[in-house]
Amino acid sequence: MIIIIKNINLKLISEKDHKFLYELLKEREPSTNISHKKMPTFNQHVNFVLSKPYSKWYIILQGINKVGSIYLSKQNEIGIFLKKGSHHAGIGTTALKLVMKKNPKKGYLANINPKNKKSVEFFKKNNFKILQYTYELKSD
Repeated sequence: MIIIIKNINLKLISEKDHKFLYELLKEREPSTNISHKKMPTFNQHVNFVLSKPYSKWYIILQGINKVGSIYLSKQNEIGIFLKKGSHHAGIGTTALKLVMKKNPKKGYLANINPKNKKSVEFFKKNNFKILQYTYELKSD
């Protein structure tokens, strides 16, 4: 059963959100992350945000409280991260449905580290299907 929470809204990020997004990034487990292994400095993070890396990037609001962020990449990949204490409350599912409603596409992707069991289960629960595991060999 998928729960939709009514007081969840999405707000496009602004300069006022840089600190919140950085604090949110600090909460991520490096072992389950695929986008970076090392925590950037605040200035590096701000430069990344200002580079507009995604087609849409939102703050997830529960009422007036910032509880996470969700983005849609230029390749229709969805990334979502919720603050600690905001998991298992239907917030992520509601935000996912909202981002897809605001940005209708023929399909969406979610690139997840297979070690990130919580994200794997979240996207499975929301009817995403596994496509592939990708492996890499780097030369020294």
